[in-house]
Amino acid sequence: MKLSTLRLPAAWATVAAALLAPTIDPAALGPALAGLLFAWLLGIIFWSAFGVVHEAEELAEALGEPFGTLILTLSIVIIEVALIAAVMLGSKDVPTLGRDTMFAVLMIVLNGVVGLGLLIGGLRHHQQSYNLQGASAYLAITIPLSMIALVIPNFTTTTVRGTLSTAQSGLFSLLTVALYGVFLWLQTGRHRSFFRPVPAGAAPAALPPAEGADAPATPMPHADAATSKSTTGRHVVLLLANILPIVILSKSLAKLLDAGIAALGAPAALSGVVIAMIVFTPEAISALRAVHANQLTRAINLCLGAAASTLGLTVPAVLLIGVLTGQSVVLGLSSANMVLLAITLVLSTLTFSGTRTTILEGTVHLSMFAVFLILVFAP
Repeated sequence: MKLSTLRLPAAWATVAAALLAPTIDPAALGPALAGLLFAWLLGIIFWSAFGVVHEAEELAEALGEPFGTLILTLSIVIIEVALIAAVMLGSKDVPTLGRDTMFAVLMIVLNGVVGLGLLIGGLRHHQQSYNLQGASAYLAITIPLSMIALVIPNFTTTTVRGTLSTAQSGLFSLLTVALYGVFLWLQTGRHRSFFRPVPAGAAPAALPPAEGADAPATPMPHADAATSKSTTGRHVVLLLANILPIVILSKSLAKLLDAGIAALGAPAALSGVVIAMIVFTPEAISALRAVHANQLTRAINLCLGAAASTLGLTVPAVLLIGVLTGQSVVLGLSSANMVLLAITLVLSTLTFSGTRTTILEGTVHLSMFAVFLILVFAP
């Protein structure tokens, strides 16, 4: 029996136990038992997240790009929002959690995973090519979204530094959703070819337009089409079956995480880093596998797509929770982190300004990731 076949039974058995058990009180459990319970929940959530990645990759094979990576990134963002919401609703004193998580995702994705991926790809393949138009499109949406969410709140004067008024929160959320919605419309429609691998010897601009150009050369037999629909439907169901345990268990994990960070006296930003690592590690592994297989366009779709979707969907969700619960939500970054974000965005623009990448870009991105980790523990 494959270990993967035990994933869903273990996850849903844990969900049943969590729903039937009394409310978790980390203080009453004691450090040892609370640590074991945290490790178990974390393991189940990681295992389920790998299940999400597997089913999304199966859908990617069936649906093609960019739908495959889009499904995966949106699934990961759902998990991220669930974890953030669980912490915010369980504890009333986490005003910077959304900001810390989004910033950690950006640093992990744009510096950590991209840097490691380019380093591995450069060592294995010397130079790697990708679809420049897709990377440029991702950066074109990521740069304004990150500035709106993480920098502008530091310079508004209606409220205290780093926060937004209710009116500003509503308008900024609508603007963020609108920008991301337009991006998704173009990604899945008119400019779908931007997010597909470039055929050998072809320039990105030489790709045929997405609309009307994707029909197979020969019609698929009716029986094969029915089988394909059935297989796709099965993977969608399994995808949801792997996501739901993560969402349900996130509240219990959040309580233990919050209590553990408080007990250790760790910096508050560590909570956001842990959540970002929980939700993005499986996707990061998928991206690195793609780099190793010389599929850099898919890896870029995963990494830059995660950055864009995190900003496009997490910001409105965090602001909405803050308004509904009356909690203060601090989005503005510290001065040092604003500088680090600016360097990262400029560096990403330079990295993806040509059609090939080398080890040098990977090394520089990893150095910026090291700076981020240092600032978490020694701000």
